[in-house]
Amino acid sequence: MTDMKNDLILRTLRGEAVERTPVWMMRQAGRYLPEYMVLRQKYGFFERCQTPALAAEITIQPVDIVGVDAAILFSDILVIPQAMGLEVQMVESRGPLLPEPIKTEADFNRIRVPDTDETLGYVFDAIKLIKQELNGRVPLIGFAGAPWTILCYMVQGKGSKTFDEAKIFCYTQPALAHKLLQMITDTTIAYLKGQVKAGADVIQIFDSWGGLLGPEDFENISLRYIRQIVEALKDEALTIIFAKGAWHSLESMAATGAHGLGIDWCIKPQLARQFAGNNVTLQGNFDPAKLLSPIPVIKAEVKNMLKAFGPGRHIANLGHGILPNVPVDHARAFVDAVKEA
Repeated sequence: MTDMKNDLILRTLRGEAVERTPVWMMRQAGRYLPEYMVLRQKYGFFERCQTPALAAEITIQPVDIVGVDAAILFSDILVIPQAMGLEVQMVESRGPLLPEPIKTEADFNRIRVPDTDETLGYVFDAIKLIKQELNGRVPLIGFAGAPWTILCYMVQGKGSKTFDEAKIFCYTQPALAHKLLQMITDTTIAYLKGQVKAGADVIQIFDSWGGLLGPEDFENISLRYIRQIVEALKDEALTIIFAKGAWHSLESMAATGAHGLGIDWCIKPQLARQFAGNNVTLQGNFDPAKLLSPIPVIKAEVKNMLKAFGPGRHIANLGHGILPNVPVDHARAFVDAVKEA
């Protein structure tokens, strides 16, 4: 095991003292980088995910180009439904499409809890390669989607702003919904344990659609499954939960024992801290659209953000993924502003 040259994120997640706030950006590996676009023109989306050398190259690009304090694995949350037996297509500029979603009990005959070494071994190979190439420069973040967010796609069959069909499935067929959520959870635990074994230092659980549920439903449909995942990993890796928009449940998310909680830009850092308590690291919460502001504005806004979070137990990040039209020098200005603060 190589000594980590920059372990700021690891120390911050453990609650140790750090010289400065660490910084990375969700979706930093990909669509806003010209170097990524070159690969995108040559290879299909899942080809990029499933070819370890390509996934490694894409993962490391932002470390070299933008100077972030961590790499995050280039992959997709929908490799899980794929591994479970559903077809997943990535339609250019339209997003994901699952042509045969889960609607009834009979549909369960088409899915299974897979052997993740068999179905997702390419991810573990990519991680090993990334770790080798990073050679201890920065930590590597692995990830998966939260079971509720994965269910959204498996039931709705495509992206949506409201995921009504997924919610109706949970409300009208609760037994089937919980059966599916448990299958996703079991698959995800095995998958994330495989990522850690391959070398991931931190695991982030993305609950992109957690904010579509009220507090009680969030507990019942989402958090009880996230809790199982955190519990299964807590002795093996540092964990971060990012449930976009679910700030109402920061207190119960902190109680899972996760080391970090991501927040979006719609909650004040002081309020997030009040809800989450002092024993967890907060991550966020710059509005990604603000990266299109003039660079001096970005720098001033970053200062305001860092001041609002205060020193310690904060990882600077965006409140959601970086937008494809952000100029690279603006992304770099964001990272530099955090480093210079």
